[in-house]
Amino acid sequence: MRKSARGRVVAGAVAVAGVAAVGWVLLQAPSDGDARSTREATPSVAVSTAAVVRSDVANRRVVNGTLGYAGTADVAAGRTGVMTWVPAIGAVVGRGKPIFEIDGVRVPLLYGERPAWRDLGLGVRDGVDVRQLERNLAVLGYGKGLTVDRHFSLSTYYALRRWQRAARLPVTGSVPLGQVAFAPGAVRMGRHEVVVGGRVAAGQVVVHGTGTRPAVLVRLNPAELPRIRAGDPVVVTLPDGGIRKAKISSVARVAIADDDAAASADSGGSGGTSSTVPATIMLRSGVRGFLDRALVQVAIISEQRGGVLAVPVSALLARTLGRYEVVVVDGGVRRRVAVRTGLFDETSGLAEVTGALTPGMLVEVPDDGA
Repeated sequence: MRKSARGRVVAGAVAVAGVAAVGWVLLQAPSDGDARSTREATPSVAVSTAAVVRSDVANRRVVNGTLGYAGTADVAAGRTGVMTWVPAIGAVVGRGKPIFEIDGVRVPLLYGERPAWRDLGLGVRDGVDVRQLERNLAVLGYGKGLTVDRHFSLSTYYALRRWQRAARLPVTGSVPLGQVAFAPGAVRMGRHEVVVGGRVAAGQVVVHGTGTRPAVLVRLNPAELPRIRAGDPVVVTLPDGGIRKAKISSVARVAIADDDAAASADSGGSGGTSSTVPATIMLRSGVRGFLDRALVQVAIISEQRGGVLAVPVSALLARTLGRYEVVVVDGGVRRRVAVRTGLFDETSGLAEVTGALTPGMLVEVPDDGA
């Protein structure tokens, strides 16, 4: 898939230039004497003009990606028991909502980077887990008189009792290990590790989840890493042909074995040495109408030049030996100017050129009737 996608990018750029150029050759190609003239006859097709600009242009290659959600969130049980309920796959569990149920008692999700590792109550040693608990109580609306710090105070005790009563938990003013679960943020249910009715052990992962921010996940060739970094702009083509502009938000620092290569190796093949580097592309909004893991195409910049002279690809007139010209329009005078081409940017429709041109000059392009 990657090879064919990459071929389409290059072929697309060349095809755009080629089609435009061939059309202009058939309609505009003059005799040798006319080619040296500084004045041109009125063209026989409808034309318009476009400005020569100074712009950034880029070559892009297309890789396959999958729609998904950024981040992972594996949630473990804090105590032993029988799993009696879990949310459905795809459900999003937010702060204070139950993430699963053990022995008929629902376990609320609270936000925090640290997992619970001890009972919390009056007299417990100060710690970051206390501050994590207090911050959640405050955000949930039970922070009256509460100071968010590392100390479990009487204010913490009373705030906790108020929340436990509202959450229909045993009202004790303390949090035994396993009564709540912590995750960095809201969890979108991805996969259940324990089925309802199964027995779960303390510390066992119950839910494999993700974050809730829509993203595209791609795998890159490790050889490309010197040219690709977080913040680089990309163009995502959705399954319905829609286009989203986005940026690479993160690139993993460690390569992983490619799934296809690993499968080949497991079956006795020779592909076990291939590896890829995961990268995440954040989307500003979700994609409606498509399931998770739907395939998309991502155009990633492979070469870029900034502040170069550029004209629309359709302005280029193909000549012999791979040379190009454009027709400059100055008032009622039309003249041909030889140019050399550089990068073709299929996203913007611009081609890098060098020649006797300056920004603001007008060049002829086919009139699309717009």
